[in-house]
Amino acid sequence: MALTVTASVVGTVLSFLVVAVATYVSTAVFTENSSFGYSLVTAAITSVVWFGVTYFVSGTLGLAGFWVALGPALAVVAYILVVDLLYGGGIGQAVAISVGTWVGAFAILYVAAYFGYSSFQAIGVPPGV
Repeated sequence: MALTVTASVVGTVLSFLVVAVATYVSTAVFTENSSFGYSLVTAAITSVVWFGVTYFVSGTLGLAGFWVALGPALAVVAYILVVDLLYGGGIGQAVAISVGTWVGAFAILYVAAYFGYSSFQAIGVPPGV
């Protein structure tokens, strides 16, 4: 049991760091002000927003059928709005940062999974959007 909890915590921390690195690279490309500390904050806030919106819409409301997709769809919108609020460059820049973060995290996780070091998922970015 302790090994499972420890492995889960390590996996969570590492996936969070992957998202923070991807956010840092994305903001370095699309903004003039990029810092790793702010990328950590962004990853933390977007993780909470993603989980909260998805859980509330799909979990609490208990939507069924094609309405189940409403939770993740609204979570993507909320994710982009949070990035827009944090970086303030407009919705276009927020979309670019969000897509850049997803692509960066995807690339890092793909390489890690290829070498057998991780599962193909991360906390803080929309999965497979």
